[in-house]
Amino acid sequence: MTTTTIIFDLGAVLIDWHPHHLYRKIFDDEAEMLHFLENICTSAWNEEQDGGRTLQEATELLVAQHPEQEEYIRAFYGRWEEMLGGAIDGTVKIFEELKAQNKFKFYALTNWSSETFPIALERFEFLKWFDGIVVSGDEKDRKPFPSFYQLLLDRYEVKPQEALFIDDNLRNIHAAEKIGIDSIHFQKPEQLREELEKRGVL
Repeated sequence: MTTTTIIFDLGAVLIDWHPHHLYRKIFDDEAEMLHFLENICTSAWNEEQDGGRTLQEATELLVAQHPEQEEYIRAFYGRWEEMLGGAIDGTVKIFEELKAQNKFKFYALTNWSSETFPIALERFEFLKWFDGIVVSGDEKDRKPFPSFYQLLLDRYEVKPQEALFIDDNLRNIHAAEKIGIDSIHFQKPEQLREELEKRGVL
């Protein structure tokens, strides 16, 4: 089938978001920082906010469990903007080239808290290039659950066999492939360009 629709993940594909950007300013010791992010403000904990839990509830939960780490825990959302790096320019350039072809519809499918996503919307102009953005925090659903992908397909009347999905997380790639969406596991812009050229999309 011909590709008519391209679906982008945002974080680590088009936008350089990472807790390290903030916590390297807070911790002098890299090992101590990694221990904190692997055991306290974990990815699994953060994903619950992506799924709709409020930032306040998430923060108070951890503070109750780890009162000695309160200052560091509150920094996660108190200084969240400092986790946002810039755009990933190589990917934005590819997006621009694809957009210029006037052949595709573009959607974003992102695991992102509804409370912090407006900050990104304000900061990154290219987010206005999408025909639609599905934010997990708004929908109370997230990747890798099949229902989240299906929500986008249904909302925008996209046929899975005509879509191409780009994400940096292999777990999310496998989930998309299971419902029939051709997918590219993003590693860097140069590799994405090669994959798109191989498919004749770019």
